Amino acid sequence: MSDPDTRPAPPRFQDHGADSLPAVTVDSYNAELRTPDGFLGDRASSRAFKAILDWWRKRLREVDKEDPLGEAPTQEIHRRQLDDMLASGDTEAAGLVHGVVEEFAQSLTAVVKALLKLKEWRGTERIVIGGGMRGSRVGELAIGRTAMLLKGDKIDIDLVPIRHDPDEAGMIGAVQLAPPWIFKGHDALLAVDIGGSNMRAGLVRQHLKKAANLSEACIWESEIWQHRADKPAREEAIDRLCAMMGELMRKAEKRGLHLAPFIGVGCPGRIRPDGSIEKGAQNLPGNWESSRFNLPERLRATLPEIGGHETVVVMHNDAVVQGLSQVPWMDDVKHWGVLTIGTGLGNARFTNRAR
Repeated sequence: MSDPDTRPAPPRFQDHGADSLPAVTVDSYNAELRTPDGFLGDRASSRAFKAILDWWRKRLREVDKEDPLGEAPTQEIHRRQLDDMLASGDTEAAGLVHGVVEEFAQSLTAVVKALLKLKEWRGTERIVIGGGMRGSRVGELAIGRTAMLLKGDKIDIDLVPIRHDPDEAGMIGAVQLAPPWIFKGHDALLAVDIGGSNMRAGLVRQHLKKAANLSEACIWESEIWQHRADKPAREEAIDRLCAMMGELMRKAEKRGLHLAPFIGVGCPGRIRPDGSIEKGAQNLPGNWESSRFNLPERLRATLPEIGGHETVVVMHNDAVVQGLSQVPWMDDVKHWGVLTIGTGLGNARFTNRAR
């Protein structure tokens, strides 16, 4: 392997965290909505949802000593359990879930209203909701209720669940970071989605012969690691991520897939043009905002070549990349945004470019 300090740099497509991408202009991302009580976005995250649920469980136990969810700690309650309670639980259990959904929807509505007041978000016609909350019936009800609350306040905007499985959207969106010409002669590319709880690496098939607009792009194979449970140091986390990518490359080679010399990365925080992280990476293991740490450079040093060509790594904010997975279905609007409800609340706003 060549010394990463002496190896010539690969051709550059664009800066990391770029505003101008092949299909859209990124008008804003990672907007911080401050209030006297802290960040408004903290009231509409998965943590906030669990906090609301925990509050109601405590109130129920104080009144009648019973809890429809039993003795399990709130942090161990999965949203699928809440989905089951809605479908087949008794009326009180279902009422508990509906109450939590309503309170969360009120908070999400406040976040959307605050975003729409920002200069960069004015004129937004549609907001796509992604992240872990999207992957459950409870989350979908919260999205639907938020849409109704906004319309009740005479705010004319579409709120829609993200089209792809939220666990896959953050990788599929990576195809929108690459210039179209790089797909010629290649069957797939490597994509990485880094979140506050999980890291995912996947092989994305672009399927341009089926749909030139990338609407048929899909995950061929993926690896996931719940780093939050293992609490690794930063370097240990990067080594694990690189091992996941190496395993995917071996599977692609075994199946005869020709990988593009490109890795698209979605990562929390404000991404500087050189690939370092300015702020917003506090949920990741270790210090990712250090001036001495650069994730794209680390990935390229580990995988300097793909298919005999110099590897190019392009990184953007994770909410941006997840939103990019929706590009093929946004032709009927000009200005649109994405909210990703996960460990934190991610956000990005786009303007479609002429195709």
